Amino acid sequence: DTFWLPKSFERIEKSGSMERILPRTHTSNSQTKCMNENMPPIRIISAGKVFRNESTDATHEAEFHQLEGLCIDENVSMSDLKNTLTYAFKKFFGDDMQIRFRASYFPFVKPGFEVDILWKDKWLEVCGGGLTHPEVIENGFKDNEKMNKDDVKKYTGFAFGMGLERLVMLKYGIDD
Repeated sequence: DTFWLPKSFERIEKSGSMERILPRTHTSNSQTKCMNENMPPIRIISAGKVFRNESTDATHEAEFHQLEGLCIDENVSMSDLKNTLTYAFKKFFGDDMQIRFRASYFPFVKPGFEVDILWKDKWLEVCGGGLTHPEVIENGFKDNEKMNKDDVKKYTGFAFGMGLERLVMLKYGIDD
């Protein structure tokens, strides 16, 4: 998913080593920042421009705006995520929009799935998500001075991400 800037864009770190620059591929840094500074319950939506090494076509671009959501609390379940996304997509596209959830792999959630909507008689992926991996929750709160480290294990969560341009294209019938 990634592409690196040319070596001419390298920068020198404080340690003296050279670092190649990678344009951000996700907006997940906002989730980590929120977890480091706040106690659950956490419910955030963040948006930002991201860059991916994609083959561009009518529905894919190498740079786009990503919308991410994160919910961390006690007893958060897959049904909470499914209901949240179903509600959001029905509000955005209308109650008659056909939505399906299918299993998929993302390293930061377990289990993971993709959300598809029926568009022009074809299923089109519009969102990925799942239950936040326990290691992500543990690492997310690792530097939070307010969090009792023994309490981290009682929290679960969900996360999702989607491209805003694709949603706008679909809502307004823009083919390319």
